Amino acid sequence: QVQLVESGGGLVQAGGSLRLSCAASGRTFSNYAMGWFRQAPGKAREFMAAISWNGGSTYYADSVKGRFTISRDNAKNTVYLQMNSLKPEDTAVYYCASGYGLGPDEYDYWGQGTQVTVSS
Repeated sequence: QVQLVESGGGLVQAGGSLRLSCAASGRTFSNYAMGWFRQAPGKAREFMAAISWNGGSTYYADSVKGRFTISRDNAKNTVYLQMNSLKPEDTAVYYCASGYGLGPDEYDYWGQGTQVTVSS
């Protein structure tokens, strides 16, 4: 079965950086788009970023454009989210997802999430 395992979350001060990783298994990684989402307490899940199967296209939410960068390594079956200039409002559980396109509704498998906490 498809498994997505996120890592790299933690506690960081405002202005700092973190890099999240998501290791995928169970289907041919390079055939699928990948995305990152987040969910803060009491809020709906929010789309962050997506990357096409070959990395040739990326798409970002306005709230993170210029601060976050999504990338992938198909040889390692891994997608990354580099997060810079972090703000307290970036605090959330971050999830990776695998799917068929770059739109926020095109994912069929999800990871269990990794907590990111940004202190002020």
